[in-house]
Amino acid sequence: MKLRETMPTLNGATAYVNGTVTNEDLIGKKPTLIHFWSVSCHVCKEAMPQVNEFRNRYKDVLNVVAVHVPRSERDLDIDLVRRTAEEHGMTQPILVDNEHHITDAFENQYVPAYYVFDAEGKLRHFQAGGSGMKMLEKRVNRVLEEKQKAE
Repeated sequence: MKLRETMPTLNGATAYVNGTVTNEDLIGKKPTLIHFWSVSCHVCKEAMPQVNEFRNRYKDVLNVVAVHVPRSERDLDIDLVRRTAEEHGMTQPILVDNEHHITDAFENQYVPAYYVFDAEGKLRHFQAGGSGMKMLEKRVNRVLEEKQKAE
């Protein structure tokens, strides 16, 4: 995905954990952080407390959505996804992308990966990997400040 492109469709999840979410639920309301992760990704699990902190700190002004991407046959186990999410305090909606429809729509190749969209659904920041959470926070804050100024 390129910056300023519109959020791809979130259709195609094979299961949902913590409720469902659609593009219509997100776009036009408030900025959104979408993070891709996998139960077999150690770096994803290490970064989860920071993602949860974003979710909690910005709960009134930022949507946080997770997309689970399987990297092995074992990762296809929905019960394992549910258990791992619970163990790591993930209460945000999780779209289980066992057939890679969402991953392909985002042209995503990484876990963890983070996409920050403004309230209109335009991509404003992308980053992959476990480091750089401070940069992610700066980008989230920038989008939130722009939204606040526009109101």
